[in-house]
Amino acid sequence: MESICVFCGSSMGREKVYQQKAFALGKLLAINNITLVYGGADIGLMKVLADTVLTFGGSVEGVMPGMLVEKEIAHQNLTKLHIVDSMHERKLLMAKLSDAFIAMPGGFGILDELAEVFTWAQLEIINKPCAIFNVNGYFDHLISFLDHSVNERFLRHEHRNNIIIDSDENRLLEKIISFKPIPVDSKWVDELKLI
Repeated sequence: MESICVFCGSSMGREKVYQQKAFALGKLLAINNITLVYGGADIGLMKVLADTVLTFGGSVEGVMPGMLVEKEIAHQNLTKLHIVDSMHERKLLMAKLSDAFIAMPGGFGILDELAEVFTWAQLEIINKPCAIFNVNGYFDHLISFLDHSVNERFLRHEHRNNIIIDSDENRLLEKIISFKPIPVDSKWVDELKLI
């Protein structure tokens, strides 16, 4: 495990625990010599995470579209900042640079990025661990939705169970490092059944 992409908010969030856990995860990545790949911003939880990795001697690669760099939110002290043309290119490069993915609390951007890597894993476009860092129960409703999708037969339980979830950064990293995907032997879409 050489690099992990972390999706996280450009806001700090309401509770201090979000910043505390961004700090804890950043420190954990740095002391384990795991490069942080992230969105490249100098605001919100993204800033806390990147600054912490750098403070503890780690490596940080940011990926940001030029339109956001121009709004002066790009972190200026990263190990490397990749400037791309679009959000689509951003996600693709982040995926190429990373051995695994972690979603921390955030807004629409996190949902978009998380859904994309989940879908790529489901379609076997990637074979990399995808994890939810469920800080302060932030993702509880999303997890319930995923379980509901399984119950309603829109999501295979194997795909659901391939999503790593934990609220503790140490356990989360252990699960990512030891991840072995549950195989799906048959076509995941059910055959049409007429009633």
